[in-house]
Amino acid sequence: MGYYSMVLVWLAVANGVAMAAELPVSKVTMFSSGVAYYQRDAQVEGDASAELKFKTEQINDILKSMVLQDLGGGTVSAVTYSSRDPVEKALRSFGVDLTGKPTLAQLLDQLRGAAVRITMPATAKTLSGTILGVQKRRTAVKDTIIEEDVLNVAAADGLLSLVLEPGLQIKLADEQLDGELRKALEVLAASHDAQKKSVVLSFTGQGARPVRVAYMLEAPIWKTSYRLVLSDKDAPFLQGWAIVENTTDEDWNDVELSLVSGRPISFIQDLYQPLYMPRPEVKPELYASLTPQLYGGATEEKEAMAVAEVDADQYEDMAARTLRRARPTRAKAESAGAAPAMAAAPSAPELALAGAGVASMAMAEDVGELFSYKIAAPVSLPRQKSAMLPIVNQEVKAEKVSIYNPEVHAKFPLNGLVLTNSTGLHLMQGPVTVFDDQTYAGDARLDDLQPDEKRMISYAMDLACEGLVISEPEPVQTVSMKLARGTLILTDKYSDKKTYQFTNRDDKKRTVIIEQSVPGDWKLLEPKEPLEKARDVYRFKLEVPGGKTEKLLVHFERIGEQRVLLRETGLEQIQIYLRSKVISKEVKEALSRLAELRQNLDNLQRQRTDREQQVTRITTEQERIRKNMQAVPQNSDTYTRYLRKLDDQETALEKLQSEIDALRKEEEAARKKVEEFLMSIEAG
Repeated sequence: MGYYSMVLVWLAVANGVAMAAELPVSKVTMFSSGVAYYQRDAQVEGDASAELKFKTEQINDILKSMVLQDLGGGTVSAVTYSSRDPVEKALRSFGVDLTGKPTLAQLLDQLRGAAVRITMPATAKTLSGTILGVQKRRTAVKDTIIEEDVLNVAAADGLLSLVLEPGLQIKLADEQLDGELRKALEVLAASHDAQKKSVVLSFTGQGARPVRVAYMLEAPIWKTSYRLVLSDKDAPFLQGWAIVENTTDEDWNDVELSLVSGRPISFIQDLYQPLYMPRPEVKPELYASLTPQLYGGATEEKEAMAVAEVDADQYEDMAARTLRRARPTRAKAESAGAAPAMAAAPSAPELALAGAGVASMAMAEDVGELFSYKIAAPVSLPRQKSAMLPIVNQEVKAEKVSIYNPEVHAKFPLNGLVLTNSTGLHLMQGPVTVFDDQTYAGDARLDDLQPDEKRMISYAMDLACEGLVISEPEPVQTVSMKLARGTLILTDKYSDKKTYQFTNRDDKKRTVIIEQSVPGDWKLLEPKEPLEKARDVYRFKLEVPGGKTEKLLVHFERIGEQRVLLRETGLEQIQIYLRSKVISKEVKEALSRLAELRQNLDNLQRQRTDREQQVTRITTEQERIRKNMQAVPQNSDTYTRYLRKLDDQETALEKLQSEIDALRKEEEAARKKVEEFLMSIEAG
């Protein structure tokens, strides 16, 4: 048996190919993460090469993932492809610089010293010479001055000046320089074709032997859709179809096709674009020439040494984006038979998918951490076409239910199913078309489903069953109190009671699944256990016989803390806390003492406020008296009475101000006592 060699390709330019070989697509594996694996197989003989065409945006995936194998003892040579160096940089690498769109005169001026052969347009005479350069010449034609380009050539007969006129043929005599010009033109032409790039594979060996090339490319994710038939007589029947698309520019002929579910990590990295590390530019140190010395007076001149430095920009790596990776549970499944040959089917009075000429074409198998559907028969699919392939065709376990969620619809539940994945396969997410009693019943959505996993799906509104939610609000109950450094900590109990009532107007029994959203810190009291808990809902089960009404009480409870800053709490609220039934003796004594201190502080505040109001009234009265005094003679009895009244009021103001100052001191002392007491109490 021969050996094979595997080469991961990361190479750049090389030239030369051998005998051409065809490499048709033989195997395709499509992933649900947006990539596909393509494999090509062929027989070659001796030294051979194969050319593959890819879109420019696919080259990065080719460079990242391509694997080559020579399975008959040969070796894999270099893989060549067109470089993606910036066009200007590539053009500057040739002996003839075509950057900047040079004119013919500018191009010939570049070629000074090059040997050329020139054919004159009028006489067809050919002469040989060396280009000296191109110059501009102004010539008078009638009343107009025109400017024309003149080529100066050193020929055997001497120096010639030739006007660059239409029809003048110039050929480079130096084959190497002519080759450089043609290569530069090829680079320019290739830069305009951004659609396709050639990748040439080379194999070296003796005799006939198999070779293989494989790679990953971006591809549409494969999708699934299902049909579910319900019947009162038979078990539910599930039929699943895979939808695949050939978006390549090549037909698939008898291709081995596999469909893999899962989320392998895949990313794009730019390997096609040449990257250059910036380097600092260092200029040589230059010293100014010495000047003639003058020996007269002292001088302060100083000759500076100029050194130029160029800082290098730091090279920045290109980041890769990743996709989330999910790990489906691996399960072994029985492989289904291949699709039978088509035959004339008898007319069927009922909608039945079992035995209807559709068989699963897929064999299920584990692929590492992923799950694969391998299509049993070879698949042929023309380019830019899509196909539907059956992958599931068997009975499943399902129970009919009515799913009620008041946030979805407040009045009616939805017709649904509790579907158990009894197929042994990993079921990919997709739409489900439901048929019930030979009739279309609705559409549902199925999420990814592992083998033996259960999932609810809904497909229609159940108009024969009406739901009602009766809320029973209860006041918040305080269950305990404690004090900590001026803060009253209240432990409260919150209650959420809802009665779900359902009226079944149909003759058939209804199994109602009730969904209730519940935050994580609520505790279920009644019923003792839910049917199941989902991420953000509790589910409860209620059987409703035909023509009957049934109720279910759902009671949740939550214990929470409330913190009250007593410094900001009024005396009336403290009195309310003192009347609580759950207050402990220690907390009651502390709050009572606090109430006394706050009562004293409030009394002092009221007394001070009362005196301040008296001062305001007297001040206002004095302003009125002073205005009246201006209207009466100063030697009148009225004026004298006003003076005595002002004197009495001044005496009263002095007394009041003294009392206010004293009360402020007492108030400050009382407030300090309250603060000290608040910071000292610990009770509960």
